[in-house]
Amino acid sequence: MEKMRSTTILAVRRNGQTALGGDGQVTLGSVVMKADAKKIRRLHGGKVAVGFAGASADAFALLERFEAKLKDFQGNVPRAATELAKDWRMDRNLRRLEAMMIAVDKESLLLVSGTGDVIQPTDGLAAIGSGGSYALAAARALVAHTTLGAAEIVRAALSIAADLCIYTNRNLEVETVE
Repeated sequence: MEKMRSTTILAVRRNGQTALGGDGQVTLGSVVMKADAKKIRRLHGGKVAVGFAGASADAFALLERFEAKLKDFQGNVPRAATELAKDWRMDRNLRRLEAMMIAVDKESLLLVSGTGDVIQPTDGLAAIGSGGSYALAAARALVAHTTLGAAEIVRAALSIAADLCIYTNRNLEVETVE
């Protein structure tokens, strides 16, 4: 079976604002299967935004578990992510999930990996997915050389990633958390 490739998710925190965005492309081998997938979700009454990458069913399973952890820990994103990562590492079925996510709220920006890592980047930038490294490089350059806000940087960096990564398109979705 061909490997499904999809998604570029980017988060940027700048000047008290956090933006999280993603493209809409889902690819199976060399075929675009869907161009308008929604990979950014609002959780916990809209206070938390999550972007996910990976196998679709696995990403949704991860998202559901994270949402349950948010409820368990009254919307505390770092605690919910840490508890999810613990479960992910210890549960045999969860360990098989091929997915990653970025979760943001007004205070936190965290990357949760499939290996059970919870990473809070020091520079306020995080990216995952097929075009993640392109988007991250573009965002770093834009942060260093422009005065653009977080949402504008996310849009511009995702557009640059779409120019470089064949698994990324320009059907962008960007959410902000202030």
